[in-house]
Amino acid sequence: MKPFLIAILAAVGLTTCACGGGSSPNAQATHTVTVTASSPAASQSPAATPTPTTGSTAAAGCLSRYLHGSTGLSQGTAGALEIVIVFKNLDNVPCTLYGYPGVAQAAGTPVTDIGQPSTENPTTKRTLVTLPPGGYASATLQITDAGNYSASKCQPTKATWLAVIPPNQTVPLYVPFTSQACKSMSVKLLSVTTVSAGNGGGPG
Repeated sequence: MKPFLIAILAAVGLTTCACGGGSSPNAQATHTVTVTASSPAASQSPAATPTPTTGSTAAAGCLSRYLHGSTGLSQGTAGALEIVIVFKNLDNVPCTLYGYPGVAQAAGTPVTDIGQPSTENPTTKRTLVTLPPGGYASATLQITDAGNYSASKCQPTKATWLAVIPPNQTVPLYVPFTSQACKSMSVKLLSVTTVSAGNGGGPG
């Protein structure tokens, strides 16, 4: 009986010693890995998520209801007419325009678009334009001469308005302007540049 008890006590003692003697190195290794893994992430965090400053916040986009549209300078080119379209900020706070307006020739009561709307003229780069209260931006519209096409293909008709949709808006501004349009959807007469700062040299 005694030898059996001595054997059990000896086994328990060996197990206790093994557990107690191995705990310290393992704890130290775990601590070292944790410090090494967290350090690079902490150093990269500020660069990955910069904090924006108040001064870098852009003004809100210009809404159609706070813009006045008009035509500025116009000049004839070979087989086309170029017209400056001017936007004026009527609001008492700054706003921004970016990209291409949409333009269509129009006529009638109520005003109805005629033919194909404008395509984008890539000669100017997209630039964020800030309009202060009372400030101006402009884009250049080119209208190809409807006479370049046969009457059967063009289906010519008189337009008395330009329906101008400011960039990133859906509500048009109706600008009085008389021009020759094509009712046919197979003919594209209009192309327009991106908006840029200023009134394009006209009075606005």
